[in-house]
Amino acid sequence: MIHDSTLGPALGGTRFWNYASDRAALIDCLRLARGMTYKAAVAGLNLGGGKSVIIGDNKTRNREPVFRAHGRHVQAMGGRYITAEDVGTSTGDMEYIKAETDHVTGLIGKSGDPSPVTAFGVYRGIKACAKHRYGTDSLNGKTVAIQGCGHVGYYLAQALHSEGARLTVTDIDPARVQKVVDDFRAQAVKPEEIMGVKADILAPCAMGGIINDDTLPKLKVEIVAGGANNQLAEERHGDELEKKEITYAPDYVINGGGLINVNAELQGWTMERARNKAGEIYDTILMVFDIAAEEKIPSYKAADRLAERRIAAIAKVRQNFV
Repeated sequence: MIHDSTLGPALGGTRFWNYASDRAALIDCLRLARGMTYKAAVAGLNLGGGKSVIIGDNKTRNREPVFRAHGRHVQAMGGRYITAEDVGTSTGDMEYIKAETDHVTGLIGKSGDPSPVTAFGVYRGIKACAKHRYGTDSLNGKTVAIQGCGHVGYYLAQALHSEGARLTVTDIDPARVQKVVDDFRAQAVKPEEIMGVKADILAPCAMGGIINDDTLPKLKVEIVAGGANNQLAEERHGDELEKKEITYAPDYVINGGGLINVNAELQGWTMERARNKAGEIYDTILMVFDIAAEEKIPSYKAADRLAERRIAAIAKVRQNFV
């Protein structure tokens, strides 16, 4: 699904998930595609936003027919949409898609797994939040609650631990939790407990909609900043975070490292350049907070302002030269 292609071809990963219904899958795809448009815009990339979802069991071993069929659909869009990996998919799955279309990134031997760059961007974004909130970006001694210990969550835990942060973690997969506990001396809690953990920072790194009517009253943190997409179940939940005086890093700003990583493959960048670009998320987050303060609006609205200004400016340039 393509949301917008003002800045360039729509790019967004393929999510493989056992959705409760076709409607739930469609809503998720729409929200994710919009998020990719805004993510590319605030990251300064010449890309639009799109997304694919596949409904089913992402643990299936019979993957080639699924992803080659998906590759045919991507090819039919004639380059207007470029896909990559996402939740429930892998670099190996992208190779199956590659057999049917060239409009795919995140391939083995190229940019590959975007998780390390995504996690680095989230880490830099958390440091920016700390700078905004505390006047210093040091995370030494801060307590961070990480929801989700997949690839991004693991690499984020590694970076935070290296700086001296104390970690509380959870995941629906006990093996993932145990690895983070063993490697980074984290404390584990049950998945249903993480939103009520007393910590300085909550880093959602699992699925979306985690900030909602049920979880908001439980929050005992000063900052929400993590790698998950669509963290606000509804926009009004961003308003509620503002009322509770919780600093919120808009998700599509802080988790833009994955998109930067696959853009590096498209543009022929080195991985060092991609990592440096992801590091710029620090400055973008601070810019969002500046806009929020100037316009007296919540940070999620300020991020939208930043994205929409760039899209409108480029659209005007193109109209002037038609």
